[in-house]
Amino acid sequence: MAAIEKVKVVVLGDSGVGKTSLTYLIAHNKPILSPGWTVGCSVEVKLHRYKEGTQAQNTFFVELWDVGGSNGHRNTRDVFYQPTHGIILVHDLTNRKSQVNLQKWLTEILNQDNPNPTLQHVDVDPEQFLGSTQIPILVIGTKFDLAEEKQRKNQYRRLASSIAEQCGADEIFVNCHQARSLAPGTSNSVKLTRFFDKVIERRYYSRISPFPDKKRIPSYMIATSTPLSSNKPAQYLSPRFYHMD
Repeated sequence: MAAIEKVKVVVLGDSGVGKTSLTYLIAHNKPILSPGWTVGCSVEVKLHRYKEGTQAQNTFFVELWDVGGSNGHRNTRDVFYQPTHGIILVHDLTNRKSQVNLQKWLTEILNQDNPNPTLQHVDVDPEQFLGSTQIPILVIGTKFDLAEEKQRKNQYRRLASSIAEQCGADEIFVNCHQARSLAPGTSNSVKLTRFFDKVIERRYYSRISPFPDKKRIPSYMIATSTPLSSNKPAQYLSPRFYHMD
């Protein structure tokens, strides 16, 4: 039996935004009963059917790397970023700061190959470079049920995040306690499927595309970069859990 190929999607966002609940919901199609705090990184795996219902249909594993958001691990969590085939940015719809911090998270992962550590602390306008990255991005807002309640009380002015607009990325809102948030056929499910298809497309099929995407992150942002397609497919291993002291 042929090994099933895989892609790696890194899930980033502040501590407490619900990344663990989200990745469990995506992977298992049901809510997690008692999520814990992620120390280091935990991995969930989803079996995804690429371009389902077409002649190009194929099956892939999608690894969802839930990276802990603690500031204390800023200098060590870059070990989880290489390679990265897709990025999910997660914010709490009831916490405006977590939405603003998505720019910091994206800057961190896109700068992690930069040998000049001083550049990692420079504020960067996403409009200057996000359109140049090959890495597909999806933005997800969690705790939608609580955000709706705040909206009704006029305490929350805007749900959509500006970084999704700047990236040209899809954005979805979910309640991780409800499986129907990502139920098949819903708008959220369609966008998530489209994102995974794009990740797989860029990872395995862009080399044979008649119009390959030649865009790269500007050299002033990342001095050295290894093309994502250079990594050979590997047989899927059991889910792993990583911890840092």
